[in-house]
Amino acid sequence: MNSVKKLLIGGALSLAVILPNIATAQAATKIGFVNTERILRDSKFAVESQKKLERDFSKRQKELEDLATKVKTEATKLDKDAITLPEAEKVRRQRDLAEMDRDFQRKRREFEEDLAQRKNQVVGELVERANRVIRQIAEKENYDIIFQEAVYAHKRIDITDQVLGSLDNAK
Repeated sequence: MNSVKKLLIGGALSLAVILPNIATAQAATKIGFVNTERILRDSKFAVESQKKLERDFSKRQKELEDLATKVKTEATKLDKDAITLPEAEKVRRQRDLAEMDRDFQRKRREFEEDLAQRKNQVVGELVERANRVIRQIAEKENYDIIFQEAVYAHKRIDITDQVLGSLDNAK
């Protein structure tokens, strides 16, 4: 019984010595958090880039929509006329429609690939800029660590607004 009591007292004394040191170490550590999603969505660069992408790709998008409408119209017309068409004409129109649809699918795929590539390029540039701004803030304000992903972060350590402000003013 005496040895158990000594062990408990020794453990309690160890905790009494360790806990204040842990609290002091935590108090000395400056932690920040940046909401990456907000940076990618709300920064002036992100908003302007999104508008530019829409402008740059709107003409091709319209052409695709027009081509899709044309394919659908031709398919409907073929279905309606199929009963009265001679077999050779019916086969020719089916081939034409299939070719038109393949052309549409190819153009749609190219459009989506080009758009994805440009979006990735813009996001990469924004992430690079944001990381540069975050490092500058960390160095200037003596942060020990800044997290960009977290399940939870108290608003007291959230520096997203500061990063957005610096990012929007930086070039």
